[in-house]
Amino acid sequence: MAIDGLTIIGESINDSVPSTKKLFEAGDMEALKALARSQDEGGAAYIDVNVGSRTPEFLAEMVREVQAVTTKPLSIDTPDPAMARAALAAYDRDRAGGQTPILNSISPLRLEMFDLLAEHPFQPILLVSERVEAGQGMANHTAEETYRTAQQLLALALKRGLRPEQVIIDPAIAPLATDSENNLKRLIGTLRLMREDRAFRGVHVSVGLSNLTVMLPAKRADGSPVKSPLESALLTRAMPLGLDTVIGSVKRNYERLPEGHDALVCLDDVLELDGFDAICRMQQFYT
Repeated sequence: MAIDGLTIIGESINDSVPSTKKLFEAGDMEALKALARSQDEGGAAYIDVNVGSRTPEFLAEMVREVQAVTTKPLSIDTPDPAMARAALAAYDRDRAGGQTPILNSISPLRLEMFDLLAEHPFQPILLVSERVEAGQGMANHTAEETYRTAQQLLALALKRGLRPEQVIIDPAIAPLATDSENNLKRLIGTLRLMREDRAFRGVHVSVGLSNLTVMLPAKRADGSPVKSPLESALLTRAMPLGLDTVIGSVKRNYERLPEGHDALVCLDDVLELDGFDAICRMQQFYT
């Protein structure tokens, strides 16, 4: 599972995962804590905690329960400032060996979350796939737009007293199965622009890796698995450009692929194609 230089934030305790959502709805705290333990034992460097739209009090209690069974630092995953404040207050830094939590995430649409740094230390994930223009939030569709947002958010983080190595940039990743807008090309282009900019030296870069293969079959027609190879193909191309952190699964066999591997060839082809042609290439990969 492990790749040298890759930090994995264990993704399993997340309300968007159907099996985990059922555990939340059933109030099965023991099973939720078992997820934390298994990810710890599986090699996750951080344990993600996302309880969806539940109350701040519930998220705070979830933080305490997870920390009761692991000494790994947590990634507090919420766009809600009130929930983030409650979770940060509940977080036991001593229990995590002095390590600060990650807060996922701050975007141009919720800059007020930077204010929480005055109350509790954390390592922010800066979501740079959206921007504010003429007072309206909108998605970034090109590498240049995404890169400019990354520049702006990084500057704000540094003004708040954070060092570059305390910042994580997330350009966001889109499912390959529906990528008619060249989001994969935008991601790789953003990484290249950031790599060339000295201002980003020391900054970490993350994506939600499992999003890449959402809605894709787990196996090809011959029964061979494809999810991990496609994710590994992205890591093979993106890690040399600065990607060093993923929100992902400790159960998947992430690895650097050799040149000529069919998943790597497919990914390279998709990066060269546009719109529907890229989706057709993905379909071909499965047959």
